[in-house]
Amino acid sequence: MKKFLNIMLIMVALTVAAPASAQIQFGVKAGLNITKANLSKGALSADNRTGFFIGPTVEATIPLIGLGLDASLLYDNKKIKVSDESGTYGYSETLNYIDIPINIKYSLGLGSMASVYIATGPQFSFNLDGKNIFEQSYTLKSSEFSWNVGAGVKLLSHLQIGYNYNIGIGKTAEINNLGDVIDEAYNKSFKSNTHQISLTYMF
Repeated sequence: MKKFLNIMLIMVALTVAAPASAQIQFGVKAGLNITKANLSKGALSADNRTGFFIGPTVEATIPLIGLGLDASLLYDNKKIKVSDESGTYGYSETLNYIDIPINIKYSLGLGSMASVYIATGPQFSFNLDGKNIFEQSYTLKSSEFSWNVGAGVKLLSHLQIGYNYNIGIGKTAEINNLGDVIDEAYNKSFKSNTHQISLTYMF
């Protein structure tokens, strides 16, 4: 219930903040992500893994100046693999989140058919699993804060193709107390960064 209320508060705030003169479009966004867990140091390493995301999106653009705001409510499926140098320890996990990215977007027209844009802004993510991962070694955070930087093209006012880099701020998960199983050589926490390719259709 607390996660749901947080999501609703963010969406209401966005609606109130949109200028009265803005042109508002609704749409659907979907795409692929490549996630890597960033380990500060230690005997563990992480490999890139591919997942997906999908959900509704809304965009408000101020006419003439090309400046706007977009927000999405996305189901995000991430995959992470962690292993040690010897190959004796190796686990893959699927992580499920509700993501709310909120981006300031600037668009530059290339004629009546197309435009390019750059975008940046915060993202709020809520863990749907609420579980330990990697054989109970790490405990996921219930929510995460990250930052997006992206760019893309708009075609025919309806289709958008974009690239986004999501930078984790803070920890994604922390290690559990395993006694002698994992010693000081191993990371006590990690955070994840994600490359995303998206396709958006605006109605």
